[in-house]
Order: sequence, then C-alpha cells, then structure tokens
Amino acid sequence: MADNIPQRYELRLRVHPQELAEVRRVVGARLRLWGREELITPAAMCVTELLSNVHKHAASPDCVLTLENRPHGIRAAVSDSEPSLPVVKEPDFLSECGRGMFLLSKTADEWGTDLHDDGKTVWFTLRAETVDP
Repeated sequence: MADNIPQRYELRLRVHPQELAEVRRVVGARLRLWGREELITPAAMCVTELLSNVHKHAASPDCVLTLENRPHGIRAAVSDSEPSLPVVKEPDFLSECGRGMFLLSKTADEWGTDLHDDGKTVWFTLRAETVDP
C-alpha cells in the first residue's frame, strides 16, 4: 500500500437511482488507485445493492459510503438513518427485485450490520487474490 495515498475514503451522498453509475465509477477509481482492480466488479455490485436498499427502504436518501483499503482486501460500508436491518431472502429468479442482498451475501467474503443511535451501517469485505507483502 502506498503510504502517501489515504487508505480510507468517505462519500456523503443522497441516493438517487440515476446517480448509481457515477458512484460505481467513483468506487472503481478509488480501488484502481489502491491497486485493487480485481475487486472493482464485485465491490461495485455490492455497493450498488446497499445504496439501492437505502433508496427503497430508508426514510431518508442521505447516507455515507465508506471504503477502506486493508492489507488483505477492502471493506465497504453504507451508513443510513434507517434502523431496520436488511433481509436476505432466497431469491425468486423470475422477479425483477429482491435478489440484491442474496447476491451480496454470495459475493462478499463477509458482511454484516451494526446498529447505532441514529440508524445502521451495513458493511462487507472482499479479499484480494494477491496480498501485499
């Protein structure tokens, strides 16, 4: 990891479906900067799912996306003001929605939620194939 590049990135945003592509570009650019190119596709998919959940289920579209470069991969988290937790359901593959958290649970190496006084944080980690010395 380069010492002069911040290993944590935070983006405060108001989720709107038309802006998800831009957020995916930001995630990709940050992971490229950190040398984590192999994690861009799964990270972008998982971040998109978490942000889509904010849009669909939270009372407010305001949230914070945090990315962290760690020795063995990355951790991403989305914090919002909604106290209700995401639910992983066995997907109905004919349905147009409802598969996101299932896909995230199968893509991420770990994921979870942390409740706090003003809402929750949903996070996931992705391990890199190559580990920095």
